[in-house]
Amino acid sequence: MLIELSEILSNKDKESYVNVSMEMERFTSKNDDYRIINKSPFEVHLKNTGKKKFSIKFKTDFTLVIPCNRCLSDVDYDMHIEVNKIIDMNESESNEIDLDEYSFINDKELDVDKLLYKEILVNLPMKVLCNENCKGICNRCGANLNIQSCDCDRTELDPRMSRIKDIFNNFKEV
Repeated sequence: MLIELSEILSNKDKESYVNVSMEMERFTSKNDDYRIINKSPFEVHLKNTGKKKFSIKFKTDFTLVIPCNRCLSDVDYDMHIEVNKIIDMNESESNEIDLDEYSFINDKELDVDKLLYKEILVNLPMKVLCNENCKGICNRCGANLNIQSCDCDRTELDPRMSRIKDIFNNFKEV
């Protein structure tokens, strides 16, 4: 959702409360693609603090559907995003800063979804598990070991001993 900033920036101490809703249906990054569910509308508070600076404040909660890192079953991961930023439009007009820092502002418009995207990216967990005792999947047959067991030989041998195992397999009696 785009919020027009020209009125906020033109009047010192001007405040505005805007009700918005997240338009993103999916969070997609270079390596990930997650569905977004349970999103609710939230209120963005904008305030001109003077000298082409303004503040952005909001809180929102939603749920990402992320696959478990061990068994790949879907996990509903609740996220709470809280934003409290001071934006200096003087810096964004000069070439002294990184362009990605204010990529959510374009021609005096605030793109709330781009700002949320950046906040989700920063706050994503490194690993999500369906439960602490997740057994994962069998590396031989692919069975989810939380749901079923399999008869695969899962003994892990030292790779340096693989040649000896090959010798034993070639010369075992039938």
